Amino acid sequence: MSTIHLRQQTTASPEQFLAGLTDFGPERAKLFGRSANEYLKVHEQGPGHADVTEGSGGIWERLRYDWSDPARVVMTTTDSNTWGGASGHTYTFTRQADGSTQVDAVVVREGKNLKGRLLGGLLGLVGKRVLGGELAKTARAIEARNAADRDA
Repeated sequence: MSTIHLRQQTTASPEQFLAGLTDFGPERAKLFGRSANEYLKVHEQGPGHADVTEGSGGIWERLRYDWSDPARVVMTTTDSNTWGGASGHTYTFTRQADGSTQVDAVVVREGKNLKGRLLGGLLGLVGKRVLGGELAKTARAIEARNAADRDA
């Protein structure tokens, strides 16, 4: 099992980052490079929660999203072709004095088969760099989306 801790500063507010993280519309792939439209399926969504399947590149997972606490999103893997056990993601948002937001993310990957165990081991070695880069891209995409909304 691999646990990867990530931290990212963003000019987006906690509310804006939460809105991006929980936007399951057709623009999701622009915010999250590892969430291809052909995998995206919203099974259920309500105030503060959603049940969503997403993925890319032959890897998918079904996640139960809980954002009942607007400063924290917990995404629990309920099914996957690769991940099992304690797999999931937790995002915590902390508003900074300068108006920016610190995003802390914890990604847990527990492989449920040989493919998952191999990928989980690889993520243990390079996950912080790879997933940290993805989080930085997501932060920039959310910032750009918010700037476009302001300019519209």
